[in-house]
Amino acid sequence: MQKELTGRHVAIIVCSMFAVIIAVNLTLAFQAVATFPGLEVKNSYVASQNFDSDRAAQEALGWDVSAVLDQSGTLRLTFGTETGVAQPDITYAVLGRATNVAQDVTPDFTFDGQSFVSHVDLGEGNWNLRLVALAEDGTEFKQRVIVKVLK
Repeated sequence: MQKELTGRHVAIIVCSMFAVIIAVNLTLAFQAVATFPGLEVKNSYVASQNFDSDRAAQEALGWDVSAVLDQSGTLRLTFGTETGVAQPDITYAVLGRATNVAQDVTPDFTFDGQSFVSHVDLGEGNWNLRLVALAEDGTEFKQRVIVKVLK
């Protein structure tokens, strides 16, 4: 014996489908807001006024910045130049995921003559080193260096 499909049954099915869709959307929205790392700058218009001159000053330094994490957990940050390596004053360095700030760490760099070295304990995946350094001539150097960790 089959039950008859009534209007009440159809209404319950449709409402249940919309309830699931709304619940999933709300869950994703709350997760997105909870893991948002924040703004890069408070006022993008003001920051854009000096962007071209800041970029030109950074490019004039001629630095090729690289960050490599070896198997032992040693992070090597190198400021390569045409004549060797530069030794700027690192004023800000935070290593973290691109998507959230929950796992951010601040490496304690020491210069070994060729690179800035720090021991960090990172999980597998993509990491960003958000870096601000000051050159000898006072030029501020800002860059996000991608550090890929494979274990």
